Amino acid sequence: MAGHSKWAQIKRQKAVNDQARGKRFAKIGREIAVAARHGGGDPDFNPRLRTAIANAKAENMPAANIDRAVQRGTGELPGMTFEETTYEGYGPGGVAIYLECVTDNTNRTVAEIRHLMSKGGGNLGQSGSVAWMFERKGQIYLEAERYDEEKALESALKAGAEDMRTEDGLHILTTSVADFHVVQDSLRDQGIEIEDSELAMIPATTVKVEGREAEKLLKLVTALEEQDDVWKLYSNFEVDDEAFASLQG
Repeated sequence: MAGHSKWAQIKRQKAVNDQARGKRFAKIGREIAVAARHGGGDPDFNPRLRTAIANAKAENMPAANIDRAVQRGTGELPGMTFEETTYEGYGPGGVAIYLECVTDNTNRTVAEIRHLMSKGGGNLGQSGSVAWMFERKGQIYLEAERYDEEKALESALKAGAEDMRTEDGLHILTTSVADFHVVQDSLRDQGIEIEDSELAMIPATTVKVEGREAEKLLKLVTALEEQDDVWKLYSNFEVDDEAFASLQG
């Protein structure tokens, strides 16, 4: 998963360095609204909302934006009603692509995603076509510069994480779905500040993609993630540093 971890790092850098921040805030706001709609507006009793708000704060999302998103979810403020949906398919090089979307119009969303997939050399599949290649796990990210590996590992094990690895300036903790929020709460109780966290789809195996296929794949992944309704994108690709460097350039 080294390639995918590097991709996640690039996304974080882009969110800070360019105008993607405004779009990122809009997507986080949708996630907060959906979490509040399903579990209520009090983060103390809604673990999903607590995680969404923590991630929003980590992105420096203004408190007023967070409050409005919660209120839209609970119905205190008028606004669009969002629903969650997933799409699955294949990209260049035969890699699996799994999308989690939050949308107010599923017909529009599926049409736009199908267009992007086709244009980018991929194809949209049926439900279940690639989901079997992934396992749902909790992923918690800590800044490696802030916490040395020994300290991070000690805290992770104490909190109940399954394992930890360090890649591209991040300590990545893996948890079961059931322990995802428990581990985060334990880390915070230990004084550990979490950079980001998510319930992720982790691939059982990866597919190496090289050359022109890798460039096409990364362009497709970028286009999909920039689509307004796409909240999370998971894939099983591995590409070399040269392809990532070309993307950043």
